[in-house]
This record gives sequence, C-alpha cells and structure tokens, in this order.
Amino acid sequence: MSILKEKVSIGISYDSYHQIVEELVAGGKTSGQHQSEDMAHYTEMNLQRMNRILKTIDIDTELTDIIKKITKPIVFLVLAEAWCGDVAQNIPIVQKIVGLNPNWQMRLVWRDENLDLMNLYLTNGGISIPKVVLLDAQSFEELAVWGPRPEPAQQMVIAYKKDNRGLSYMDFVKEVQLWYAKDRGETLQREWKKILAQL
Repeated sequence: MSILKEKVSIGISYDSYHQIVEELVAGGKTSGQHQSEDMAHYTEMNLQRMNRILKTIDIDTELTDIIKKITKPIVFLVLAEAWCGDVAQNIPIVQKIVGLNPNWQMRLVWRDENLDLMNLYLTNGGISIPKVVLLDAQSFEELAVWGPRPEPAQQMVIAYKKDNRGLSYMDFVKEVQLWYAKDRGETLQREWKKILAQL
C-alpha cells in the first residue's frame, strides 16, 4: 500500500523522536496542536519513563533468540505522540527489540499529522496510540499490527469505559501506570514473542 511506503519515508528514527521529546520538555511544550500545562507535564513525565525503561528493562533470552533468527528486513512503523503515556511505556521496549536485528528499523510518525494512516488502524473506532505496524521493508506489505497497549492494560481501559467505578480519568490513568510499573514490560515481551514467532 503506497500510504505505508509514504509514511515510512517521512518517519523519524527513535533517537530523533527521543531528541524531539527532550526539546519539547525543555520548552515546556508537547507534540501536536493541543498545548496546555497538563499536556506539557505529561510529556515531561513520559521523558522520565522513557529514560528509565531504556536503562532498566532488558529483552529476555527467549525473545532475543526469536529476533535473531529472523532474516527478513522489517520496518516497524509507529504512530505516536509525546504526551501519550502508553507510547512512553511501550515504544522504548519495542525499540530495544528492533535494535537486536540489523535488518530492522523503526520509523515514527506523529498521529495528529497523519490521521489518514491512523484511520487505517483504529481501536474500537478510536484513534488510540501507539500503533506499531510491521512492514516488509521491500514490498511494504503489512506483516502484523500491535497496539495500543498490552492486552491486560487494554482490558482495563475497556472496563473503565463501561463502568468508571466513580474514578476520575486521572485516577484511572494512575492505575494503568501502576500496572505498567509492576509488569516491567514482561507482558509486552510475551506478546511480541507470539507476533515475531509467526513471521
């Protein structure tokens, strides 16, 4: 699909994404059109999360072995925004996965600037991120899609939308972030084992 090839061509590397987030935080801003103190604060927290995850979470041996056996060149095309907590919790780990195979690359695009792509990868009709689209690097054929969050966290979101239990949205977000802190990327790695083992 030509739109996928086009988006890969305009996408940025994870290192460039990380640098842009650092610059946004330094300027008290976030990505996208919706600028506010809250959004800038979320972005600052997300930079701290990204840095912590990059330092503390390693890809386990089983997943590493699966990754290294795959010879196919793959592009991981990611829809992201700097203010999104799920992006900050998951994409640094996905970047570590990508970094273990010399034939793989990651390209990130901003969701709000690429709604034509986002609309191809809705979650229950919503523009939830991150979305990771695996593409054959030569044909740009779609190989797999992951996102916007590990399944247990996604089920928490679905349950909250059905019954918020009197919790404010911000208190619910804290519950999800607590789940991430306890899980330490283990569920995400299990999900990627299943995806990559099928390639």
